[in-house]
Amino acid sequence: MRRENLETAAANYTYLRGLLCIPAGALFILAALGNWQVGPLQHAWMFVVLAAVILLASVPIYSHYNKHYGRLTPTTRQRTRGAIAMAIGLAVIVGGSMLLRSRAGWSLDLPVNATAVTFAMIMLITYAIGVGLKSHHVVIWGALLLAGALPVWTGADPSNIGLVMAGVAVMLSGIFDHRLFVRTFGSPASLELSERDVRA
Repeated sequence: MRRENLETAAANYTYLRGLLCIPAGALFILAALGNWQVGPLQHAWMFVVLAAVILLASVPIYSHYNKHYGRLTPTTRQRTRGAIAMAIGLAVIVGGSMLLRSRAGWSLDLPVNATAVTFAMIMLITYAIGVGLKSHHVVIWGALLLAGALPVWTGADPSNIGLVMAGVAVMLSGIFDHRLFVRTFGSPASLELSERDVRA
């Protein structure tokens, strides 16, 4: 197998383990509900407990991927590209949020949802740099970007609604990423059959 193919496999393994996006998206939604102080989330300790439960739910997902697919380590070049994507993402979040919806006198103060817009941009950049944009990335993150850019977000700060929208988008993208992951590396059942054939 050529080196480029191995590097592509490592990138796909790193970025397309989509089931991990389910608890990640749930954390976004929990953060929004906590900010709104919905029900028992009026108490900070309840938020911490629920966040811990969501994080614990990711442990069997990690185990699933490790058990059935093993581990792949990204190359130095891929890690560098990931760090660049994170740096760009941080700049987009800070700069975009301040420019689009800040109440400071020098901001544009546009009637957009800065949380949705900046997060969609970050995800598009991250996937483009990391593993290449797939059609579902363009559809899901493009839809979030367009929804956040609609000039309807006037009045109260729409950040929490943006968090909910981003959480749903993370989960949807994760589901499609996982489907692509399985198509790329095979289903656990097919891998087990291959192992039996090798042992036979």
